Amino acid sequence: MCLSIPSKIISIDENNFATVETLGVRRGVSLDLLPEPAAVGEYVLIHVGFAMEKIDTQRAKESIEIYEQIAKQMRAEEGSVYESIEPRAGAEN
Repeated sequence: MCLSIPSKIISIDENNFATVETLGVRRGVSLDLLPEPAAVGEYVLIHVGFAMEKIDTQRAKESIEIYEQIAKQMRAEEGSVYESIEPRAGAEN
C-alpha cells in the first residue's frame, strides 16, 4: 500500500519536469504520465518520481491538514522519532 501526500507544483520546465513541494520539502518529478497538462499552483499525487494524478486544491489542503495532524499526534506520543515529518517553516500549502 502506498501513502500519497499532495504536492504543490512550484515550477515546470520545458521538458515537462516539475519542482513540487510536499510538506515543505521540494523535489523534482516528471509530469509525463499525467493524462492532462498541469500548471504551477496545482496539486498532484506522486509515485516513484512521477506525478500520477492531479487533485483539486480543496481536497489537497484537506489531506495535508490531516497528515499534519497525524504527524503532530505521532510526535506527541513518540517524541523526536517523528520530528522530520514537521513541515518546514514558511512552507506553502
